[in-house]
Amino acid sequence: MNIALVMIGSSIILILGYTLYSRLIARYMGPDESRRTPAVEINDGHDYVPTKPWILFGHHFAAIAAAGPIVGPALALYFGFMPAWLWIIFGVIFIGAVHDFTALFVAVREGGRSVAEVARKTLGKAGFVFYVAFAIILCLLVIAAFLQLTAIALTSSLPPDDVNLTAATAGLHLIQQNGALRVQIGGVASASVIVMTLLAPGIGWMIYKKKMNIWFISVTAFVISMGSIVLGYYFPISLDPNLWIIIITCYVFVASWIPVWLILQPRDFVNAQVLYLGLASMVVGVIGAGIGGAVINVPSWNVSQAMTAPNLGTLWPFLFITIACGAASGAHGLICGGTSCKQLSNEKHARIIGYGGMLLEGLLALCVILIISGGMSFDKYISIVYPVKGGSNAPLAFALGLGNILEKGVGLPVVFGTIWGILLLEGFLVTTIDALVRLSRYLFEELWLTIIDNPPAILRSKAFNSLLVVVGFLSLTFTNAYLKIWPIFGAANQLLAALTLIAVTAWLAQKAKKYWFTAIPAAFMVITTIASLVILLGRYVNFGSWSLVFTDILLLILSAGVVGMTFKYFFTLRAKLAAEAGK
Repeated sequence: MNIALVMIGSSIILILGYTLYSRLIARYMGPDESRRTPAVEINDGHDYVPTKPWILFGHHFAAIAAAGPIVGPALALYFGFMPAWLWIIFGVIFIGAVHDFTALFVAVREGGRSVAEVARKTLGKAGFVFYVAFAIILCLLVIAAFLQLTAIALTSSLPPDDVNLTAATAGLHLIQQNGALRVQIGGVASASVIVMTLLAPGIGWMIYKKKMNIWFISVTAFVISMGSIVLGYYFPISLDPNLWIIIITCYVFVASWIPVWLILQPRDFVNAQVLYLGLASMVVGVIGAGIGGAVINVPSWNVSQAMTAPNLGTLWPFLFITIACGAASGAHGLICGGTSCKQLSNEKHARIIGYGGMLLEGLLALCVILIISGGMSFDKYISIVYPVKGGSNAPLAFALGLGNILEKGVGLPVVFGTIWGILLLEGFLVTTIDALVRLSRYLFEELWLTIIDNPPAILRSKAFNSLLVVVGFLSLTFTNAYLKIWPIFGAANQLLAALTLIAVTAWLAQKAKKYWFTAIPAAFMVITTIASLVILLGRYVNFGSWSLVFTDILLLILSAGVVGMTFKYFFTLRAKLAAEAGK
């Protein structure tokens, strides 16, 4: 099948989803343009900051679109192209985008509070504690997996033959690794991420202190992002992966408690310039390569083989938790209720930022499966993502696939397209890591205030709670490879999405609004993810991965508690409504 036809047809379906289904959801939710949002009402210049929708969309999309929609689909392609395509397209329209839109809207209506606070109002204090604890565990798993992937991306290299190089090309740096010559792909991204991070406070100063023209700032951000790439091309930086983990940890620790306008938001704004251009290059490359005759090289269905594939399992439930963020993501609910809801200047923007932002992530996941499927043979894909010897490198499969697609589609040399792919992946990774560390800090602060009447000063300290997050994710990062963490991250991520949809459903029922559009996806996600956690528990016991065994058991206990409280809530609500009707 031609990849251009698949891209065009899929894009039409996504546009119809936004045009038709999101409007239906909005009619049920009832956004009010005249209602003052928490960002406008509080406007403390720290966390609550009214933000132009274009800037907020960039910040929000950069925060939600991480390695999930790249690595997840890359891993799941082993099941075949059709299962991955079906779940990405229809999962994002009917579950993922609905989750993000409703979570953002409800968080805004509840005064800029997290969905955990919504759970408190509907399911009580125990429901709040369970939800927050679940969310913290998910954040730690996400950060641990993404931190490893960042280190892999920033230190990636390839044999010259893989990128059509036979000798050193002017400006490119080749290095010796294990006696073989390799192209230093990740070094360019390493320099770029350092430059963009160091210059981000200047962009924040221009936006919030000098209040300069947004178009001028956008051009400046674009120049910074492109200039950092050029600088990295000529002066790549090569560091040990573990050193990168330490450096990024120090950065996110500081970024998690200083004012959001100083580094977190402006860095995302600068990085978003690369992400938008990158997504556009993927779409153009896929269509151009398709016009040139590129077709899908992955089997349509590979279900029987996938049943015995390492680190996967049966099509159900593991397809859904493997693709993870590409179709639905519980982590997005944390971002919606942690940062985005505190910056939304008008309720009418919730649909484009929540629903539209998730559809754009679905488009990213679609591009990934088309890039890999059309940019390399299935055997090449297996050798990179599921090698017999050596570690899995799903990010490199995406980057090399993009290099081949851009070469076929627009004539860009493979090596430059591959470097571009690593740059995009790095951008998606780091922006999500720093956002989730900050969100985890929020969650710890909320947890202490709930379980302790008057928490001591240290538990109210932003720096101390950020340090707790750092200790948590580093303990997972240095004890488990990302391929071991990914399945439980995916299961926890999808289950948190289900729990968020449960909380939203309870909120809608409390407001006497229709809730079928959140209740049905919640039920499907609960059944699927709990099944995967049960299967994973046996796998981790066999592996002897006791930290993951403990995490799996804890997730099962927490999810069982939330589901039980939900049934109790709706049973009580039904009895109350019946009693009122009988009066």
